[in-house]
Amino acid sequence: MATTSDIRNGLCIRHNNDIFKVIGFLHVKPGKGPAFVRTKLKSLTSGKVLDNTFPAGRKIEDIRVETRKYQFLYPEGETFHFMNTNDYNQITLEKDTLDAPDLLKEGEIVTIIFNTEDDMPLSVDMPASVILEIKHTEPGVKGNTATNATKPATVETGATINVPLFINEGDKVKVDTVKGAYLERVKE
Repeated sequence: MATTSDIRNGLCIRHNNDIFKVIGFLHVKPGKGPAFVRTKLKSLTSGKVLDNTFPAGRKIEDIRVETRKYQFLYPEGETFHFMNTNDYNQITLEKDTLDAPDLLKEGEIVTIIFNTEDDMPLSVDMPASVILEIKHTEPGVKGNTATNATKPATVETGATINVPLFINEGDKVKVDTVKGAYLERVKE
């Protein structure tokens, strides 16, 4: 058992008969009244995000987890196939267990979190950013660059992101996997 002082980003806890991962927290000490911890929890079974407040010092049930590196092989309908980079065992996961499945490129290395009690995969942590090639975008209009104007572009995985006007088809861009947003153009 842990207490609220042990709460940190990435901690997996059991709460309301479900397994949650802490994705944000804030320790609050008001001038009047007891301290508390405001958290943002993501359900690892349904993917829903909820806000919850714990009183300071409350016991919480933390879950022992193990992380393993897997390589993404290929999608097949609503399932995604991964291979362990150490022992080459393959597993399949449903699309809804991934945070940004439309930004996942074949061969990408991800971290999968497993519950050590039953060896069930809980969630997939993508790298902070991925490099993708632009497959389709409209050409930028010359002279339309006075502001931070953007245009939609389709990347090699099929996802659509907004990119600056100077990006053309065939360019490689770095994409933030958390926000699904353009970061920068990658020079080769």
